[in-house]
Amino acid sequence: MANEICFRNNHLDKPWTLDVYQSTGGYEQWKKILKEKTPAETIIDQVKISALRGRGGAGFPTGLKWSFMPRNSAGQKYIVCNSDEGEPGTCKDRDILRFNPHQLIEGMAIAGYTIGATKGYNYIRGEFWEPYERFQSAIEDARAAGLLGKNIMGSGIDFDLDTHLGAGAYICGEETALLESLEGKKGQPRFKPPFPASYGLYGRPTTINNTETLASIPQILANGGQWFLEIGKPNNGGPKLFSVTGHVNKPGNYEIPMGTPFAEMLEMAGGVRTGHKLKAVIPGGSSTPVLPAHIMMDLTMDYDSISKAGSMLGAGSVIVIDDSMCMVKALSRLSHFYYEESCGQCTPCREGTGWLSRVVHRIEHGHGRQDDLDKLDDVAAKIMGRTICALGDAAAMPVASFIKHFRDEFQYHIDHGKCMV
Repeated sequence: MANEICFRNNHLDKPWTLDVYQSTGGYEQWKKILKEKTPAETIIDQVKISALRGRGGAGFPTGLKWSFMPRNSAGQKYIVCNSDEGEPGTCKDRDILRFNPHQLIEGMAIAGYTIGATKGYNYIRGEFWEPYERFQSAIEDARAAGLLGKNIMGSGIDFDLDTHLGAGAYICGEETALLESLEGKKGQPRFKPPFPASYGLYGRPTTINNTETLASIPQILANGGQWFLEIGKPNNGGPKLFSVTGHVNKPGNYEIPMGTPFAEMLEMAGGVRTGHKLKAVIPGGSSTPVLPAHIMMDLTMDYDSISKAGSMLGAGSVIVIDDSMCMVKALSRLSHFYYEESCGQCTPCREGTGWLSRVVHRIEHGHGRQDDLDKLDDVAAKIMGRTICALGDAAAMPVASFIKHFRDEFQYHIDHGKCMV
């Protein structure tokens, strides 16, 4: 990405500025499109070749998603960027907003042109005040430079952007809840179908992509879809940002090729905390199933490898857990989070997340019962697949996986009323 070039050259103090971005080739693809009126099909084909999959968690092929948009139909259409980065363990998108906002703006402009939208919105997590200020300033600079607005550079093409700050609700990371919030309503997921591509923001066709996904578009068009694909591996194109947190010596965001062995990424992050051993990893953010160390060390960081092992890559939010951590305590914290963040719309999630949190809490505090583990498995199974959005699954999957892989620790807590570690 362009920001990587800026940091590597080490001659620029403010990589988020318009001058810096343009000095590294920024907006050249947007200007080319404006000049040549590049057919939308040509852009979509390159994105499909790149095997760029949604970087927000679902991993859906971006080119295919764009092709769902009825771009030739009459009326307003929208491109919406999901910068509501609320998943525990995830902290990559805020750095794109802080250090490389213009690449995201260019990506959104190209996406808007491709799907026939003249208006875009970036929905930013409310707590991200510095990223919001940087992005808003970048929009104003791009607009002043004639790169956004009406009849851009005399091309006859219109496209403009606005930002919208959320209020810190995790549920608004779900794309239809985000749309409800953007419309000024309570952020609750919508029933689907209809899907946003046919009935989205203000009832108009809408495409929603993650921050990192859209920021990848200018580089794909500059270098070609095949170039991006070959950085990664089949069905998992390009580099990806991974947020590595937890018990590592150098937590942070690392951009590495898709398919990089987990062991190599762990080494980049300084390895497990000095004096400790790797115990487990949550590979894609707090909602994804945990994997024990002996499984994780043999995996590569891509959607297919992690999926085959029984978890998900998610947004690339890697939470490293060492041998000092009680897994019951860890699950208690996660379960409480999902209980607090449930919007309450669906009964299985509204009631089930409370059961999960309370039962894990009592096990952790020495009041566990012999049937509690079966009860947790039963409640988790009754939540899975029975809610409008994936928050119910996000609460249930960690519970099921923690018990599956670390059942002995939970049983020890029940039998002895204290931690095994």
